[in-house]
Amino acid sequence: MRSRSYDPDLTPPWKKSAPAPEVAADRDLVVEEVTTGFCGAVLGCEKSAQGLTVTLEDRFGKRRVFPMDPRGFLLDGKVVTLVRPAAASGPAAPRLTASGSLAVPGARARVARAGRIYVEGRHDAELVERVWGDDLRVEGVVVEYLEGVDDLPAVVDGFVPGPDARLGVLVDHLVPGSKESRIAARVTGDHVLVVGHPFIDIWQAVKPSSAGIPGWPAVPRGQDWKTGVCQALGWPANTGAAWQRILSCVRSYRDLEPQLLGSVEHLIDFVTAPEEG
Repeated sequence: MRSRSYDPDLTPPWKKSAPAPEVAADRDLVVEEVTTGFCGAVLGCEKSAQGLTVTLEDRFGKRRVFPMDPRGFLLDGKVVTLVRPAAASGPAAPRLTASGSLAVPGARARVARAGRIYVEGRHDAELVERVWGDDLRVEGVVVEYLEGVDDLPAVVDGFVPGPDARLGVLVDHLVPGSKESRIAARVTGDHVLVVGHPFIDIWQAVKPSSAGIPGWPAVPRGQDWKTGVCQALGWPANTGAAWQRILSCVRSYRDLEPQLLGSVEHLIDFVTAPEEG
């Protein structure tokens, strides 16, 4: 009697599935992540310590990052494996900085100018660096923070702005009647420029859709605004961690409100303007 030979794989044939077809994760490809049901358009792929990831954006502007696991996505209802798109043939498109300006290949940071841009706090400085850092290094512009604007007139006087040392200042909540507007009105001079934005705090300059929230909550007057935001959104009462969460969502100028974009660009133009002959 002859013995039978058995396949070491005991999985029944009807339970075996063919490998999912590979599909390039091209920008704007719409797929659904199988475990969460999140459906969105591909924004891009990135390498991380955990491997290759893909960022999706749904029709409401909410973004999620997922690992590009095999059989992890649905395309037109069918399981597929997303793979990184092949490099495009032909001349490479010019690279843009996070601010949307043309990157300068191989550019080294310019020696710092005497002129400066001051912002109110550390969070303001980190956000400006995130979006305009490449541009500022090429132009040699240093950004410093003040920890508030109460002493702004004295700070400006101590800086001694001049034709070769222009000073630009970005102020939060610069609206008519605010404390900030009254302080800014005391700062004058041909070589100093104070501009601002209407937001209570720089956090609000990040678009809610980019931060993954429905909107910035209203915080009762008299309550610390950042603490109130964390409470309203159900975040831990750690404003430093909350800011890092928000900042991590900012990838380019598209994630910021226009009121901040215009103010920062104005300051950069002012500080880097050619010296008058």
